[in-house]
Amino acid sequence: MQTAYLAAPGFEEDLATEIGPVTARYGRLLVTDGPAKPAAWAQNIWHDVQSTPIGSIKKAAAHLRAIQRNWAYYGWQPGGRAKLIEAELPHVGAKPLVFPTPAPTAKLGSWTLKDKDTLLYSAHCSSAFKNGEVNFVEDKKTPPNRAYLKLWEYFTVAGVYPKPGELCLDLGACPGGWSWVLQTLGANVISVDKAPLAPHIAKLPNITYVAGSAFALDPKTHPPVDWLFSDIACYPERLLTLVKRWLDADKARNFVCTIKLQGDTDHAAVQAFAAIPGSHVQHLWCNKHELTWSLLR
Repeated sequence: MQTAYLAAPGFEEDLATEIGPVTARYGRLLVTDGPAKPAAWAQNIWHDVQSTPIGSIKKAAAHLRAIQRNWAYYGWQPGGRAKLIEAELPHVGAKPLVFPTPAPTAKLGSWTLKDKDTLLYSAHCSSAFKNGEVNFVEDKKTPPNRAYLKLWEYFTVAGVYPKPGELCLDLGACPGGWSWVLQTLGANVISVDKAPLAPHIAKLPNITYVAGSAFALDPKTHPPVDWLFSDIACYPERLLTLVKRWLDADKARNFVCTIKLQGDTDHAAVQAFAAIPGSHVQHLWCNKHELTWSLLR
C-alpha cells in the first residue's frame, strides 16, 4: 500500500520531514509506503494510491470513469497529454464558495501522470476540494483584513460553527476580522487585545472589546466560554503555554488557534500541539507559514 501527500505550496520539505521516508516525488506530491498518517502540512492526502500504464488518452479517461465520476487533476509539469485526459472526464466545478455554504459532499478522487505513459491516482482523498484549495467569494468591504478567510475555511472544512448565542473569546482580536466572522454567525464575542478594534467592527452588536493582553487573562477567574480563538502573532511555545492554562482551568470547550511559525519550522512545537488529546493540526489553504490547531469537544 502507498499513500501520497500533496504539500502546501512552498512547504514540501516541512511535509517530507513530517511524514518520513519518501519513495517518489511529483512536484508537491510526495509518495510514501504504508497507510496514511496525520500530516499537518498536506493540503490533500491520497489514500491507497494506484498506478497503471495507459495505452491512450481515451483509455486513461475510461479507466478513471469506470471507478467513479469525479476526479481532480493535479498537474506538476507542463504537458498536453494530461490536459487531454482531463478533457475526457466529467467536469468538476471549483467555483468560489459563498460562506457559510457547506463543503461539497460528492466523492472526489485525484490523479496525475507519473510520466506520459503511467497514471497515478487515488479514488479516496482527504479533501473534498480540488487539490485541497478552498476559495471563497470574498467580502472586500467589511473585514479589516484578510485573516477572516482562515476562519471561514476552518469552519467550512470542519463542518462546525459557533451557534447563535454561544460565547466566544477572541484573543489578540485587533483589528477584528475573526470577531467579525463570529458575530455574523450570531455568537457573542469578547474581543481581547491591547490595541483597539477597527471602529466599524467595535460598533457591531454582540461584540465586547476588552483592552489588555491575552496572556494576562487568568482563565481560573474568567467566565466559561464555548469557544476560544487565537490568531495572536507569538512564538509557538508561548501559545502552547496559554492553551494549556485554559485547558487546565477547563474554562473553554472548543479551541481554534493559529500556530505562527517564524524562520525555520519548529517541528517539536507543532508535535506538542498535536499531542494534546483530541486535537487536530492542519495547514489551511488560507494559511501562510502557520498552522491551525483545533480541539472540539
